[in-house]
Amino acid sequence: MKKIIITLLISAATLGFASGVIAATNEAKATYKAAKESAGADYKVAREACNALAGNPKDVCVAEAESVAKHTKADAEAKYKNTVSARTSARISMANADYDVAKAKCGSKNGNEKDVCIKEAKAVLVTAKADANAHEKVVDARVEARDEKVEAAYKVAIEKCDALSGATKDTCVASAKTQFKK
Repeated sequence: MKKIIITLLISAATLGFASGVIAATNEAKATYKAAKESAGADYKVAREACNALAGNPKDVCVAEAESVAKHTKADAEAKYKNTVSARTSARISMANADYDVAKAKCGSKNGNEKDVCIKEAKAVLVTAKADANAHEKVVDARVEARDEKVEAAYKVAIEKCDALSGATKDTCVASAKTQFKK
């Protein structure tokens, strides 16, 4: 009877912890969905405001409205996925949106001035993409370096345990495994 009660208590506790994780996941998903919907609604309002304009100012207005929506959606997705890759993708998406705005602003210029403006916008885009990719590589390199350092420290700790014997050695090895999460 005692075993059944203990098993039920452990099951209830495990279920309680699991439901907390599921709730957190559902909350993150709801936040992500709300941010996307908000971005869409904000875009529609901003887009409607652009209808009062004409020509290049209207093009710039529309590009800015789209850019804000893309920024919001990319940021929400990066937060939802919470990975280095997702953050890099978001930064690149935001850079592309900013490039579209810059190109629209160049539309009011003519000749060489327009060509220079577009080249400058392209240079900013290339720089932003390169920075995003470099940041991803740096984060990956830091994670790899941290893992290598932990592994090396774990090997040292185990080596120190080899000088011991019996229960002391077992305790030392168990302590090293706990410390380095092995």
